[in-house]
Amino acid sequence: MERNLKNVLVISFGFLLLFTAYGGLQSLQSSLHSEEGLGVASLSVLYAALILSSMFLPPVLIKKLGCKWTIAGSMCCYIAFSLGNFYASWYTLIPTSVILGLGGAPLWSAKCTYLTIAGNSYAEKAGKNGKDIINQYFGVFFLIFQSSGIWGNLISSLIFSQAPNKVEISEENLACCGAYGCMTDTTNTTGSAGPSSSLIYTLLGIYTASGVLAVLLIVTFLDQIKSHQAETEKEILETPSFWSTFLATFQHLKDKRQCLLIPLTMYSGFEQGFLSGDYTKTFVTCTLGIHYVGYVMICFSAVNSLCSLLFGKISQFTGRKLLFALATVTNAACIIALLLWKPHPKQIAVFFVFPALWGLSDAVWQTQTNGLYGVLFEKHTEAAFANYRLWESCGFVIAFGYSTKLQVYIKLYILLSVLVLSMVTYGVVEYLEAKSSPGTPPATKKENVEPVTQETCM
Repeated sequence: MERNLKNVLVISFGFLLLFTAYGGLQSLQSSLHSEEGLGVASLSVLYAALILSSMFLPPVLIKKLGCKWTIAGSMCCYIAFSLGNFYASWYTLIPTSVILGLGGAPLWSAKCTYLTIAGNSYAEKAGKNGKDIINQYFGVFFLIFQSSGIWGNLISSLIFSQAPNKVEISEENLACCGAYGCMTDTTNTTGSAGPSSSLIYTLLGIYTASGVLAVLLIVTFLDQIKSHQAETEKEILETPSFWSTFLATFQHLKDKRQCLLIPLTMYSGFEQGFLSGDYTKTFVTCTLGIHYVGYVMICFSAVNSLCSLLFGKISQFTGRKLLFALATVTNAACIIALLLWKPHPKQIAVFFVFPALWGLSDAVWQTQTNGLYGVLFEKHTEAAFANYRLWESCGFVIAFGYSTKLQVYIKLYILLSVLVLSMVTYGVVEYLEAKSSPGTPPATKKENVEPVTQETCM
Protein backbone atom coordinates (compact mmCIF):
# COMPACT_ATOMS: atom_id res chain seq x y z
CA MET A 1 0.00 0.00 0.00
CA GLU A 2 1.26 3.47 -0.86
CA ARG A 3 2.63 5.09 2.33
CA ASN A 4 0.61 8.31 2.18
CA LEU A 5 -2.63 6.37 1.65
CA LYS A 6 -1.75 4.23 4.67
CA ASN A 7 -1.43 7.39 6.77
CA VAL A 8 -4.78 8.66 5.47
CA LEU A 9 -6.42 5.39 6.54
CA VAL A 10 -4.75 5.56 9.97
CA ILE A 11 -6.12 9.07 10.57
CA SER A 12 -9.54 8.10 9.21
CA PHE A 13 -9.96 5.07 11.48
CA GLY A 14 -8.50 7.01 14.42
CA PHE A 15 -11.19 9.66 14.00
CA LEU A 16 -13.81 6.94 13.50
CA LEU A 17 -12.94 5.39 16.87
CA LEU A 18 -12.75 8.76 18.63
CA PHE A 19 -16.03 10.17 17.31
CA THR A 20 -17.87 6.89 17.74
CA ALA A 21 -17.44 7.68 21.43
CA TYR A 22 -17.94 11.45 21.35
CA GLY A 23 -20.91 11.40 18.95
CA GLY A 24 -22.76 8.88 21.11
CA LEU A 25 -22.02 10.85 24.28
CA GLN A 26 -23.15 14.16 22.81
CA SER A 27 -26.52 12.68 21.83
CA LEU A 28 -27.05 11.41 25.38
CA GLN A 29 -25.87 14.41 27.41
CA SER A 30 -29.28 16.04 27.85
CA SER A 31 -30.88 12.71 28.81
CA LEU A 32 -28.14 11.21 31.01
CA HIS A 33 -27.45 14.38 32.97
CA SER A 34 -30.77 16.23 33.05
CA GLU A 35 -30.49 17.31 36.71
CA GLU A 36 -30.24 21.11 36.80
CA GLY A 37 -29.47 21.06 33.08
CA LEU A 38 -25.94 19.73 33.60
CA GLY A 39 -25.81 17.89 30.28
CA VAL A 40 -26.76 20.80 28.02
CA ALA A 41 -24.70 23.20 30.13
CA SER A 42 -21.63 21.07 29.48
CA LEU A 43 -22.29 21.20 25.73
CA SER A 44 -22.73 24.97 25.85
CA VAL A 45 -19.41 25.36 27.69
CA LEU A 46 -17.78 22.95 25.24
CA TYR A 47 -18.70 25.03 22.19
CA ALA A 48 -17.72 28.27 23.94
CA ALA A 49 -14.27 26.80 24.58
CA LEU A 50 -14.17 25.65 20.95
CA ILE A 51 -14.67 29.26 19.81
CA LEU A 52 -11.64 30.41 21.80
CA SER A 53 -9.62 27.41 20.74
CA SER A 54 -10.22 27.95 17.03
CA MET A 55 -9.01 31.55 17.33
CA PHE A 56 -5.70 30.94 19.06
CA LEU A 57 -4.48 27.37 19.54
CA PRO A 58 -4.20 25.48 16.22
CA PRO A 59 -1.26 27.33 14.60
CA VAL A 60 0.73 27.41 17.85
CA LEU A 61 0.30 23.73 18.75
CA ILE A 62 0.89 22.39 15.24
CA LYS A 63 4.01 24.54 14.90
CA LYS A 64 5.42 23.36 18.25
CA LEU A 65 4.32 19.69 18.26
CA GLY A 66 3.79 18.83 14.60
CA CYS A 67 0.63 17.33 13.14
CA LYS A 68 1.02 13.80 14.53
CA TRP A 69 1.46 14.77 18.17
CA THR A 70 -1.13 17.54 17.97
CA ILE A 71 -3.66 14.95 16.79
CA ALA A 72 -2.68 12.49 19.54
CA GLY A 73 -2.72 15.14 22.27
CA SER A 74 -6.04 16.60 21.15
CA MET A 75 -7.59 13.13 21.13
CA CYS A 76 -6.65 12.82 24.81
CA CYS A 77 -8.85 15.88 25.47
CA TYR A 78 -11.83 13.89 24.12
CA ILE A 79 -10.94 10.96 26.39
CA ALA A 80 -10.96 13.36 29.37
CA PHE A 81 -14.57 14.23 28.51
CA SER A 82 -15.51 10.53 28.53
CA LEU A 83 -13.85 10.12 31.93
CA GLY A 84 -15.71 13.17 33.25
CA ASN A 85 -18.99 11.41 32.49
CA PHE A 86 -18.19 8.54 34.90
CA TYR A 87 -18.84 10.75 37.92
CA ALA A 88 -20.80 13.54 36.30
CA SER A 89 -21.11 16.70 38.37
CA TRP A 90 -20.54 20.40 37.86
CA TYR A 91 -16.99 19.88 39.16
CA THR A 92 -16.08 17.12 36.71
CA LEU A 93 -18.15 17.56 33.56
CA ILE A 94 -17.73 21.32 33.06
CA PRO A 95 -13.89 21.30 33.32
CA THR A 96 -13.61 18.28 31.00
CA SER A 97 -15.97 20.03 28.55
CA VAL A 98 -13.59 22.99 28.51
CA ILE A 99 -10.66 20.62 27.90
CA LEU A 100 -12.48 18.96 24.99
CA GLY A 101 -13.40 22.34 23.49
CA LEU A 102 -9.81 23.52 23.66
CA GLY A 103 -8.62 20.31 21.98
CA GLY A 104 -11.26 20.27 19.23
CA ALA A 105 -9.91 22.98 16.94
CA PRO A 106 -6.24 21.82 16.98
CA LEU A 107 -7.41 18.26 16.25
CA TRP A 108 -9.27 19.20 13.07
CA SER A 109 -6.66 21.71 11.93
CA ALA A 110 -3.85 19.18 12.35
CA LYS A 111 -5.84 16.59 10.43
CA CYS A 112 -6.48 18.99 7.56
CA THR A 113 -2.86 20.09 7.49
CA TYR A 114 -1.59 16.51 7.50
CA LEU A 115 -3.90 15.36 4.69
CA THR A 116 -3.02 18.42 2.63
CA ILE A 117 0.71 17.85 2.98
CA ALA A 118 0.33 14.11 2.30
CA GLY A 119 -1.71 14.83 -0.83
CA ASN A 120 0.76 17.35 -2.19
CA SER A 121 3.66 15.02 -1.41
CA TYR A 122 2.16 12.10 -3.33
CA ALA A 123 1.06 14.34 -6.21
CA GLU A 124 4.62 15.65 -6.55
CA LYS A 125 6.03 12.13 -6.71
CA ALA A 126 3.37 10.82 -9.09
CA GLY A 127 3.31 13.91 -11.30
CA LYS A 128 -0.39 14.50 -10.63
CA ASN A 129 -2.49 17.53 -9.71
CA GLY A 130 -2.17 18.22 -5.98
CA LYS A 131 -5.77 19.43 -5.57
CA ASP A 132 -7.11 16.21 -7.11
CA ILE A 133 -5.12 14.02 -4.72
CA ILE A 134 -6.08 16.15 -1.70
CA ASN A 135 -9.78 15.90 -2.58
CA GLN A 136 -9.34 12.15 -3.00
CA TYR A 137 -7.75 11.85 0.43
CA PHE A 138 -10.52 13.91 2.04
CA GLY A 139 -13.07 11.74 0.26
CA VAL A 140 -11.54 8.61 1.78
CA PHE A 141 -11.46 10.27 5.20
CA PHE A 142 -15.12 11.30 5.20
CA LEU A 143 -16.26 7.99 3.74
CA ILE A 144 -14.89 6.30 6.88
CA PHE A 145 -15.45 9.09 9.41
CA GLN A 146 -19.13 9.80 8.66
CA SER A 147 -20.17 6.34 9.86
CA SER A 148 -19.08 7.20 13.43
CA GLY A 149 -22.49 8.74 14.13
CA ILE A 150 -24.10 5.41 13.35
CA TRP A 151 -21.76 3.20 15.40
CA GLY A 152 -21.70 5.41 18.50
CA ASN A 153 -25.47 5.66 18.73
CA LEU A 154 -25.93 1.97 17.91
CA ILE A 155 -23.66 1.00 20.81
CA SER A 156 -25.62 3.15 23.28
CA SER A 157 -28.99 1.84 22.15
CA LEU A 158 -27.90 -1.82 22.26
CA ILE A 159 -26.50 -1.42 25.77
CA PHE A 160 -29.43 0.55 27.20
CA SER A 161 -31.93 -1.82 25.62
CA GLN A 162 -30.61 -4.48 28.03
CA ALA A 163 -32.18 -2.62 30.95
CA PRO A 164 -34.68 -4.97 32.67
CA ASN A 165 -36.57 -2.16 34.41
CA LYS A 166 -38.65 -0.72 31.59
CA VAL A 167 -41.99 0.45 32.92
CA GLU A 168 -45.36 1.26 31.42
CA ILE A 169 -45.81 4.97 30.85
CA SER A 170 -48.95 6.53 32.24
CA GLU A 171 -50.97 9.08 30.30
CA GLU A 172 -50.29 11.55 33.09
CA ASN A 173 -46.54 11.24 32.58
CA LEU A 174 -46.92 11.44 28.80
CA ALA A 175 -48.55 14.84 29.26
CA CYS A 176 -45.14 16.10 30.37
CA CYS A 177 -43.59 15.18 27.02
CA GLY A 178 -43.56 17.23 23.85
CA ALA A 179 -43.53 20.93 23.02
CA TYR A 180 -45.88 21.98 25.82
CA GLY A 181 -44.60 19.54 28.44
CA CYS A 182 -43.59 20.12 32.03
CA MET A 183 -40.41 21.97 32.96
CA THR A 184 -38.79 19.11 34.88
CA ASP A 185 -35.17 18.13 35.43
CA THR A 186 -35.68 14.39 35.20
CA THR A 187 -37.58 13.73 32.03
CA ASN A 188 -36.08 10.29 31.61
CA THR A 189 -38.05 9.10 34.64
CA THR A 190 -41.31 9.99 32.99
CA GLY A 191 -40.64 7.44 30.30
CA SER A 192 -38.99 4.16 31.17
CA ALA A 193 -36.93 3.99 34.30
CA GLY A 194 -33.41 5.30 33.74
CA PRO A 195 -30.62 2.85 32.93
CA SER A 196 -28.77 1.32 35.85
CA SER A 197 -25.37 2.60 36.90
CA SER A 198 -23.75 -0.62 35.70
CA LEU A 199 -25.10 -0.11 32.17
CA ILE A 200 -23.98 3.52 32.14
CA TYR A 201 -20.49 2.52 33.32
CA THR A 202 -20.36 -0.22 30.69
CA LEU A 203 -21.21 2.27 27.96
CA LEU A 204 -18.70 4.84 29.22
CA GLY A 205 -16.06 2.11 29.50
CA ILE A 206 -16.58 1.16 25.85
CA TYR A 207 -16.48 4.81 24.75
CA THR A 208 -13.31 5.49 26.76
CA ALA A 209 -11.63 2.36 25.38
CA SER A 210 -12.56 3.46 21.87
CA GLY A 211 -10.86 6.81 22.47
CA VAL A 212 -7.76 5.16 23.91
CA LEU A 213 -7.55 2.86 20.88
CA ALA A 214 -7.74 5.94 18.63
CA VAL A 215 -4.75 7.51 20.39
CA LEU A 216 -2.75 4.26 20.27
CA LEU A 217 -3.51 3.89 16.55
CA ILE A 218 -2.21 7.40 15.82
CA VAL A 219 0.87 7.11 18.04
CA THR A 220 1.84 3.67 16.73
CA PHE A 221 1.06 3.76 13.02
CA LEU A 222 0.89 7.39 11.87
CA ASP A 223 4.16 8.55 10.30
CA GLN A 224 5.59 11.89 11.25
CA ILE A 225 5.87 14.46 8.49
CA LYS A 226 9.15 13.96 6.69
CA SER A 227 11.86 16.58 7.02
CA HIS A 228 11.52 17.66 3.40
CA GLN A 229 7.84 18.34 4.10
CA ALA A 230 8.54 20.48 7.15
CA GLU A 231 8.97 23.64 5.09
CA THR A 232 5.57 23.08 3.50
CA GLU A 233 4.02 22.70 6.94
CA LYS A 234 5.85 25.80 8.18
CA GLU A 235 4.51 27.85 5.28
CA ILE A 236 0.96 26.66 5.95
CA LEU A 237 1.16 27.67 9.60
CA GLU A 238 3.08 30.91 9.34
CA THR A 239 1.28 32.53 6.43
CA PRO A 240 -0.55 34.36 7.83
CA SER A 241 0.17 34.44 11.58
CA PHE A 242 -2.59 33.51 13.95
CA TRP A 243 -2.81 37.10 15.20
CA SER A 244 -3.40 38.38 11.68
CA THR A 245 -6.00 35.63 11.18
CA PHE A 246 -7.69 36.63 14.44
CA LEU A 247 -7.88 40.28 13.37
CA ALA A 248 -8.91 39.35 9.83
CA THR A 249 -11.88 37.42 11.23
CA PHE A 250 -13.42 40.59 12.62
CA GLN A 251 -12.21 42.86 9.83
CA HIS A 252 -14.12 40.58 7.46
CA LEU A 253 -17.34 41.80 9.10
CA LYS A 254 -16.90 45.02 7.14
CA ASP A 255 -18.26 43.04 4.20
CA LYS A 256 -22.04 43.49 4.46
CA ARG A 257 -22.59 40.10 2.80
CA GLN A 258 -20.80 38.46 5.73
CA CYS A 259 -23.00 40.34 8.21
CA LEU A 260 -26.11 39.28 6.32
CA LEU A 261 -25.02 35.63 6.50
CA ILE A 262 -24.63 35.65 10.30
CA PRO A 263 -28.29 34.59 10.99
CA LEU A 264 -28.01 31.70 8.49
CA THR A 265 -24.72 30.56 10.00
CA MET A 266 -26.02 30.77 13.56
CA TYR A 267 -29.17 28.90 12.55
CA SER A 268 -26.98 25.90 11.71
CA GLY A 269 -25.92 25.79 15.37
CA PHE A 270 -29.46 26.43 16.63
CA GLU A 271 -31.06 23.60 14.66
CA GLN A 272 -28.35 21.04 15.47
CA GLY A 273 -28.46 22.06 19.13
CA PHE A 274 -32.24 21.63 19.25
CA LEU A 275 -32.14 18.12 17.80
CA SER A 276 -29.39 16.78 20.05
CA GLY A 277 -30.35 18.74 23.17
CA ASP A 278 -34.15 19.08 23.14
CA TYR A 279 -35.70 16.60 20.71
CA THR A 280 -33.79 13.64 22.16
CA LYS A 281 -34.70 14.59 25.73
CA THR A 282 -38.24 16.02 25.58
CA PHE A 283 -39.70 13.86 22.83
CA VAL A 284 -37.70 10.62 22.60
CA THR A 285 -36.39 9.92 26.12
CA CYS A 286 -39.52 11.26 27.81
CA THR A 287 -41.91 9.16 25.71
CA LEU A 288 -39.99 6.04 24.66
CA GLY A 289 -36.99 5.84 26.98
CA ILE A 290 -33.30 6.63 26.71
CA HIS A 291 -32.54 3.41 24.81
CA TYR A 292 -34.32 4.84 21.75
CA VAL A 293 -32.12 7.96 21.53
CA GLY A 294 -29.35 6.12 19.70
CA TYR A 295 -31.68 4.61 17.11
CA VAL A 296 -33.27 8.00 16.41
CA MET A 297 -29.87 9.68 15.97
CA ILE A 298 -28.72 6.84 13.69
CA CYS A 299 -31.64 7.74 11.43
CA PHE A 300 -30.54 11.39 11.44
CA SER A 301 -26.87 10.54 10.73
CA ALA A 302 -27.65 8.11 7.92
CA VAL A 303 -30.04 10.47 6.08
CA ASN A 304 -27.67 13.40 6.66
CA SER A 305 -24.70 11.56 5.14
CA LEU A 306 -26.63 10.29 2.12
CA CYS A 307 -28.22 13.68 1.42
CA SER A 308 -24.88 15.49 1.84
CA LEU A 309 -23.44 13.29 -0.88
CA LEU A 310 -26.55 13.70 -3.06
CA PHE A 311 -26.85 17.47 -2.71
CA GLY A 312 -23.14 17.93 -3.35
CA LYS A 313 -23.66 16.21 -6.71
CA ILE A 314 -26.94 17.79 -7.83
CA SER A 315 -26.23 21.37 -6.69
CA GLN A 316 -24.47 22.06 -9.97
CA PHE A 317 -27.75 21.29 -11.78
CA THR A 318 -30.31 22.77 -9.38
CA GLY A 319 -28.37 25.74 -8.03
CA ARG A 320 -28.15 26.56 -4.35
CA LYS A 321 -31.34 28.66 -4.13
CA LEU A 322 -33.60 25.68 -4.87
CA LEU A 323 -31.83 23.55 -2.25
CA PHE A 324 -32.08 26.32 0.36
CA ALA A 325 -35.80 26.57 -0.42
CA LEU A 326 -36.19 22.81 0.04
CA ALA A 327 -34.41 22.90 3.41
CA THR A 328 -36.44 25.89 4.57
CA VAL A 329 -39.79 24.32 3.74
CA THR A 330 -38.78 20.97 5.26
CA ASN A 331 -37.39 22.48 8.47
CA ALA A 332 -40.32 24.88 8.90
CA ALA A 333 -42.79 22.02 8.40
CA CYS A 334 -40.98 19.97 11.06
CA ILE A 335 -41.01 22.85 13.54
CA ILE A 336 -44.74 23.51 13.05
CA ALA A 337 -45.51 19.77 13.28
CA LEU A 338 -43.54 19.49 16.53
CA LEU A 339 -45.61 22.35 17.95
CA LEU A 340 -48.82 20.49 17.12
CA TRP A 341 -47.75 16.90 17.81
CA LYS A 342 -48.61 15.06 21.03
CA PRO A 343 -45.97 12.31 21.24
CA HIS A 344 -47.18 8.83 22.19
CA PRO A 345 -45.37 5.45 22.36
CA LYS A 346 -47.82 3.97 19.83
CA GLN A 347 -46.51 6.39 17.19
CA ILE A 348 -42.97 4.99 17.06
CA ALA A 349 -42.52 5.61 13.32
CA VAL A 350 -43.15 9.34 13.78
CA PHE A 351 -40.18 9.62 16.15
CA PHE A 352 -37.94 8.58 13.24
CA VAL A 353 -39.64 10.73 10.58
CA PHE A 354 -38.61 13.97 12.28
CA PRO A 355 -34.85 13.22 12.52
CA ALA A 356 -34.90 11.89 8.94
CA LEU A 357 -36.40 15.16 7.64
CA TRP A 358 -34.10 17.11 9.95
CA GLY A 359 -31.12 15.24 8.49
CA LEU A 360 -32.23 16.17 4.98
CA SER A 361 -32.42 19.86 5.93
CA ASP A 362 -29.15 19.80 7.85
CA ALA A 363 -27.38 18.33 4.82
CA VAL A 364 -28.38 21.44 2.86
CA TRP A 365 -27.36 23.83 5.65
CA GLN A 366 -23.93 22.20 5.94
CA THR A 367 -22.99 21.66 2.30
CA GLN A 368 -24.60 24.69 0.70
CA THR A 369 -23.70 27.24 3.38
CA ASN A 370 -20.06 26.17 3.19
CA GLY A 371 -20.21 26.27 -0.58
CA LEU A 372 -21.81 29.73 -0.43
CA TYR A 373 -18.97 31.03 1.74
CA GLY A 374 -16.46 29.60 -0.69
CA VAL A 375 -18.13 31.30 -3.66
CA LEU A 376 -18.77 34.71 -2.10
CA PHE A 377 -15.43 35.09 -0.33
CA GLU A 378 -13.09 33.23 -2.66
CA LYS A 379 -10.28 35.75 -2.05
CA HIS A 380 -10.67 35.76 1.74
CA THR A 381 -11.52 32.15 2.52
CA GLU A 382 -9.56 31.90 5.77
CA ALA A 383 -11.28 34.90 7.38
CA ALA A 384 -14.64 33.85 5.93
CA PHE A 385 -14.51 30.32 7.31
CA ALA A 386 -13.21 31.59 10.63
CA ASN A 387 -16.44 33.64 10.77
CA TYR A 388 -18.40 30.56 9.79
CA ARG A 389 -16.96 28.57 12.71
CA LEU A 390 -17.40 31.50 15.09
CA TRP A 391 -21.09 32.18 14.37
CA GLU A 392 -22.11 28.52 14.08
CA SER A 393 -20.47 27.84 17.46
CA CYS A 394 -22.30 30.86 18.90
CA GLY A 395 -25.53 29.26 17.71
CA PHE A 396 -24.66 26.07 19.59
CA VAL A 397 -23.71 27.98 22.74
CA ILE A 398 -26.98 29.95 22.76
CA ALA A 399 -29.14 26.90 21.95
CA PHE A 400 -27.62 24.79 24.71
CA GLY A 401 -27.42 27.79 27.04
CA TYR A 402 -31.18 28.49 27.12
CA SER A 403 -32.15 24.82 26.83
CA THR A 404 -33.09 24.41 30.50
CA LYS A 405 -34.50 27.91 30.94
CA LEU A 406 -37.28 27.89 28.35
CA GLN A 407 -40.10 25.53 27.49
CA VAL A 408 -39.76 23.60 24.26
CA TYR A 409 -42.52 25.43 22.41
CA ILE A 410 -40.74 28.75 23.02
CA LYS A 411 -37.50 27.27 21.63
CA LEU A 412 -39.40 26.10 18.56
CA TYR A 413 -40.80 29.59 18.00
CA ILE A 414 -37.28 31.00 18.36
CA LEU A 415 -36.00 28.43 15.89
CA LEU A 416 -38.73 29.30 13.39
CA SER A 417 -38.06 33.03 13.79
CA VAL A 418 -34.32 32.62 13.21
CA LEU A 419 -35.06 30.45 10.16
CA VAL A 420 -37.31 33.12 8.64
CA LEU A 421 -34.76 35.85 9.40
CA SER A 422 -32.00 33.69 7.87
CA MET A 423 -33.88 33.28 4.62
CA VAL A 424 -34.66 37.00 4.40
CA THR A 425 -31.02 37.99 4.87
CA TYR A 426 -29.88 35.20 2.56
CA GLY A 427 -32.29 36.49 -0.07
CA VAL A 428 -30.71 39.94 0.24
CA VAL A 429 -27.27 38.37 -0.33
CA GLU A 430 -28.50 36.66 -3.50
CA TYR A 431 -30.03 39.95 -4.66
CA LEU A 432 -26.76 41.80 -4.08
CA GLU A 433 -24.86 39.12 -5.98
CA ALA A 434 -27.27 39.25 -8.91
CA LYS A 435 -27.11 43.04 -8.91
CA SER A 436 -23.31 43.06 -8.89
CA SER A 437 -23.09 40.73 -11.90
CA PRO A 438 -26.17 41.27 -14.12
CA GLY A 439 -26.71 38.64 -16.76
CA THR A 440 -24.94 35.94 -14.72
CA PRO A 441 -27.32 34.10 -12.38
CA PRO A 442 -25.63 33.36 -9.03
CA ALA A 443 -26.52 29.68 -9.35
CA THR A 444 -24.42 29.35 -12.47
CA LYS A 445 -21.30 30.78 -10.94
CA LYS A 446 -18.51 28.60 -9.67
CA GLU A 447 -20.27 27.11 -6.66
CA ASN A 448 -19.25 23.48 -6.78
CA VAL A 449 -16.71 24.24 -4.08
CA GLU A 450 -15.45 21.32 -2.06
CA PRO A 451 -17.30 22.11 1.18
CA VAL A 452 -16.17 19.38 3.52
CA THR A 453 -12.52 20.33 3.66
CA GLN A 454 -13.37 23.93 4.45
CA GLU A 455 -16.02 23.09 7.02
CA THR A 456 -13.87 20.85 9.14
CA CYS A 457 -10.43 22.49 8.86
CA MET A 458 -10.82 24.35 12.14
